[in-house]
Parts: sequence; structure tokens; C-alpha cells
Amino acid sequence: MKLVIDADDAGLKLKRDLIDHLGSTGVEIQDLNYLGKTPDATYPEIGYNLAVKIKDEEYDRGILICGTGLGMAMIANKVESVYAGSCHDVYSAERLRKSNDAQVLTMGARVVGVELAKTIVDAWLEAEFQGGGSTSKVETMRRLENQSFHPNTQL
Repeated sequence: MKLVIDADDAGLKLKRDLIDHLGSTGVEIQDLNYLGKTPDATYPEIGYNLAVKIKDEEYDRGILICGTGLGMAMIANKVESVYAGSCHDVYSAERLRKSNDAQVLTMGARVVGVELAKTIVDAWLEAEFQGGGSTSKVETMRRLENQSFHPNTQL
């Protein structure tokens, strides 16, 4: 799995902590460090940059961190074929993958502590889409997304 991470100024410390944690467990993760390259960037540019890389299949999954996780989820979901959700508990992180097949996890550094964030990320990375009863719902979500991005296309 090719994994990527980025954060705005509010999430930099948590991002570093998660990179260290994942590295210690043998998970390879790429830090996009958009803020390091563009110091005036805010969460919309940072989140969009990562989401486009997911859309273009440069990476399989991504983690975005800001103050609440909400803004990052909103901007990542503006990129066609990218599904993101903000999770602040383990169960939601598991369901984000198992039920919704989301490729991007967002978290709020002002909402979760470091240890909880590590547990959330681990649970999300271990989870895979289960299909079953969720398959038709995810297919409907993708169909509606296609209609939104391509309104003149016949479905």
C-alpha cells in the first residue's frame, strides 16, 4: 500500500508523531510537506493537493490533519473519485473503510490526542472494504458523484 500524509499548521506536530509511529511499525508513508514548499498555504490547498494524488493513483490512501479534520475532509471530497471522512474514534475509522471504501482519513489535532490518533490510524489501515450490504450504497454514492461532476452524461 502506498500511503501519504499531510497537514496544515495546526496539524504539524500530530503529523510528525504519526509518521514516527507508522515508521516504527514498518509502514512506509510519504510526507507531502506542502506547507514546507508553500509556506502561505492553508488547509484547502494542502488537502486538495493530497486528494488529487489519490485520484491520480499516485497513492492508495492518505491521511490529512488540520485543527478539526472537518475542513480537510470537505476539500478532499471535492476531488472526483476521492472519498474522505473525519474520524475521532476507532469504530468510525474502521467503518470509513469497511462500509464506505474511503481512501482518505482526516483528523483534528485539536480534537484527538496523539495516542488515540495512532489507534485510529492503525484501525483504519487494517480495515478493508467489506462489500456486502454496503456495496449498493457505495455504488449509488459513486453514481450520484458522477452525475454531480458530469451532469450532461447519461447514466
